[in-house]
Amino acid sequence: VWFLFLHSGLEQVIIEGGYLLDRMEDPQDVTVLDYGAGNIRSLLNALKTHGVEPRFVRSADDIRKASKLIFPGVGAFGQSMKALKELGYIEPLREYIRNNKPYLGICLGLQTLFASSEESPGVEGIGLFAGTVRDLNKAECDEELTVPHMGWNELRRRHSSKLFPEGDQTEASSGRYYFTHSFAIPACEADVADVLATTEHGINFVSVLQRGNVVATQFHPEKSGKLGLDLIGRFLQDFPCASGDPPPFTCTVSRPTHVARRVIACLDVRANDAGDLVVTKGEQYDVRERVAPDESNGTSRGEVRNLGKPVDLARRYFEEGADEVVFLNITSFRNCPLHDQPMLEVLRRTSEHVFVPLCVGGGIRDVTVPAGADSGSSEEQTYSALRVASEYFRSGADKVSIGSDAVRAAEAFIQTGVKTGKTSIEMIAEDYGSQAVVISVDPKRAYVSSPSAVPNAQHCIQTKTPGPNGELYCWYQCTTAGGRVTTDLGAWEMIRACEALGAGEIMLNCIDKDGTNSGYDHELIADIKAAVRIPVIASSGAGNPEHFSDVFAATGCDAALAAGIFHRQEVSINSVKEHLDQVGVVVRCS
Repeated sequence: VWFLFLHSGLEQVIIEGGYLLDRMEDPQDVTVLDYGAGNIRSLLNALKTHGVEPRFVRSADDIRKASKLIFPGVGAFGQSMKALKELGYIEPLREYIRNNKPYLGICLGLQTLFASSEESPGVEGIGLFAGTVRDLNKAECDEELTVPHMGWNELRRRHSSKLFPEGDQTEASSGRYYFTHSFAIPACEADVADVLATTEHGINFVSVLQRGNVVATQFHPEKSGKLGLDLIGRFLQDFPCASGDPPPFTCTVSRPTHVARRVIACLDVRANDAGDLVVTKGEQYDVRERVAPDESNGTSRGEVRNLGKPVDLARRYFEEGADEVVFLNITSFRNCPLHDQPMLEVLRRTSEHVFVPLCVGGGIRDVTVPAGADSGSSEEQTYSALRVASEYFRSGADKVSIGSDAVRAAEAFIQTGVKTGKTSIEMIAEDYGSQAVVISVDPKRAYVSSPSAVPNAQHCIQTKTPGPNGELYCWYQCTTAGGRVTTDLGAWEMIRACEALGAGEIMLNCIDKDGTNSGYDHELIADIKAAVRIPVIASSGAGNPEHFSDVFAATGCDAALAAGIFHRQEVSINSVKEHLDQVGVVVRCS
């Protein structure tokens, strides 16, 4: 039986077989709730692939009038709820969702639907679903858990849904989606009827929630490649849909889901002598071609090594299956990143075509620009590290990589033991979440005859590769300014301090291995991986696919990064992943 009713703002409401179906005048009428945190640009570019130019919430009435609402929450639970409260959006959100209007919450946009979170004790959530968001660090499991849960994981479906491809009514999902979070809803604490899919990382948690036309994902569909774009497309096309309880699957016992090891492409970006931004690659951090000395002046200063255009290479790596792309702005220490419009434009243009996470590093620090310098302003200008990071996020970055400033923050913390809340690490983690803060470490090996010879009694290891004078011990010295300045701070001490300050990931380079194609420094990486709970990215030294499988097996690192071998097309990302899959390493296959 069909009944037709008139409805304000809707073309018609049809009751079909007991289900309520809303048919909107404009199925592409989408509103995005942007409260100023995180990378909104990626979602907008994902919507653009479906021909959608969304409206933005500027007032509480915009929420009430929305036909489809997307809330891409990024950052910390407490900061998000504070912003929503100050803007007067909480009650309109509750009203909108209770009315069963199409809603897509992403990451924090899922968590805020619940009553509370261990991330921000005492802060009330929107409270439309029962349950408390739990800290993954407190998960009881057989082995120490890496937190944040960062990378590509699978889904275990519990109900059928329009959110997934028609005909795909199996429990196991095909493919992987990108997660990055430290808090989650245990599946056992949510209403089973609302749990569309679960994923495992220490606990079995809710990865997709659906109640009628209200859906939310713990993962980021806008960063999950084609699978994620398709999911967004189905939300746009097929919601609103029939209300009522979707039929559950007859679930069978299946293997747990596992986060995949990541293969990351890194692009060192700088201006060449003509002023054009190019991707380059150093040999032990020297990015200029090596040439014979000029007899006229005795110099041997070659051109900046040019390996391609940043946007073109990033797009190629996305298409080849890179799990993430990293841009390192290696000359940003010379000026203010906020005034580096070409680099910001690279991020903006890349995010139009690359739908995996983007990380950018270079110049993340408090910056003072003298009057007349760089910006052309007549007055001295000061920008905080948080302001610099925010501009990178708004331009398309999902994470920022902090280098030299992290060394300074770690030194101060080690000396005083006090978290001031004013370091770049703390400020960015507070506003955007620890998963948005990557620490880029540039250590080099220093040999010593015994542990007592290490300055300040810092951590050292017994090495299987003796030093030039037969030394059996070494420690790793931190460097700054792109490897040009050596400090007395050990990498082990620095990284543990940065974790304590709120960093969410370590990008572990090695000056001794850079550009050698001889494989990663397993001793360094294994030592650091054992010292922290946050994810560790192995970097420097990759020369062939076997080096990737070797470093995963020897160190347990979470991701492996390479640059030159990908730029020069000596090794493809596809060949690396095929090799890893063949030897049993869990990877995302594109």
